[in-house]
Amino acid sequence: MWTMTPGVRVRLTVAAMILPVLLGAGALPAQDREPAESPGASAGERVPEGTETAFALTDPRIAESSGMAASVRHEGVYWTHNDSGPQYGPDVYAVDERGETVATVRLAGDGVEARDWEAVAVGADDAGEPAVYVADIGDNYQGGWPDVRVYRLPEPRDLVDQTVTATAFTLAYADGGRDAEGILVDPRDNRLYVVSKELAGGLYAAPERLDPEAVNTLTRVGPAPLFATDASFSPDGGYYAIRTYWSVAVYDASEGVPGRSTARLGLPESDQGESLAYTRDGTALLAGTEGVGSPVWRVPLPETEPAPAAPSEEESRPSGGGEASGPREDGGAGLLILGGVGVALVVVLAITWLARSG
Repeated sequence: MWTMTPGVRVRLTVAAMILPVLLGAGALPAQDREPAESPGASAGERVPEGTETAFALTDPRIAESSGMAASVRHEGVYWTHNDSGPQYGPDVYAVDERGETVATVRLAGDGVEARDWEAVAVGADDAGEPAVYVADIGDNYQGGWPDVRVYRLPEPRDLVDQTVTATAFTLAYADGGRDAEGILVDPRDNRLYVVSKELAGGLYAAPERLDPEAVNTLTRVGPAPLFATDASFSPDGGYYAIRTYWSVAVYDASEGVPGRSTARLGLPESDQGESLAYTRDGTALLAGTEGVGSPVWRVPLPETEPAPAAPSEEESRPSGGGEASGPREDGGAGLLILGGVGVALVVVLAITWLARSG
């Protein structure tokens, strides 16, 4: 994780707002572009009416809440954890709907460490019992780690302070290392997904069954929004959501992952918003931010209809020939496209520099 200072946040916000404008000025035809994630108050990203503070985290030990997930065993309870640092241990916290910590669970076992914890999800273990997955997937070196880890522990039946032995799973990306801050576990088949945090982020699928004795390969199955910081599946698996610092993208997964985009929702302004969870009834999202005493907002979900299926990554690539892949004969539009791509590339590089500065 890199800490976003106020100055960097302002510069990054301005740069991210400029990028879609430049792209819209003629970098690529509209039908060849995916909507860009931006912090602007666009019509599709307004904070939904009814958004309110659900609670604030009262435990001073939770200073950098970086992930959140609804408990399966305990109604009204959510799991969260700190980002990593020498001041934090390998602990997850159970908090109630008042934001109070009701249990602290320390992870133990071979391979468990708090290198860069970024997300938490609730799924099942090999026996089908509820389990908590803690994602040690952050990478301050932007892909410098050869592999990352996810730790699975049985979800405690009793909410008391305790130490639990976790199983460590090693994962590696098929297309090279990535920084990531989001995981999802599909409640229908217990498959784990990782969401990378990049300009051209990706949704990566783990093998159907994780192997603690081997390196589990993460395979890209779809795109993800710009600078994704967390993700969550709905309780029934029909939808999943991916958040950024500024907004949430909701996807219909009824026909499988990667799913189809159905809505984009704005989020309240925050210092460093990094957590997201569906409520247990699936009617709203909980979105949190880092900081001592940080608020957690309840964001109601609109009723949405599935959107038309977006083209796959294979389908969206240019073909080897034909009219679509050749130059246009429309008064220099080809030069306009090349110029727009060049400008967009400069802005992309600037955003990357801004994100790493400060």
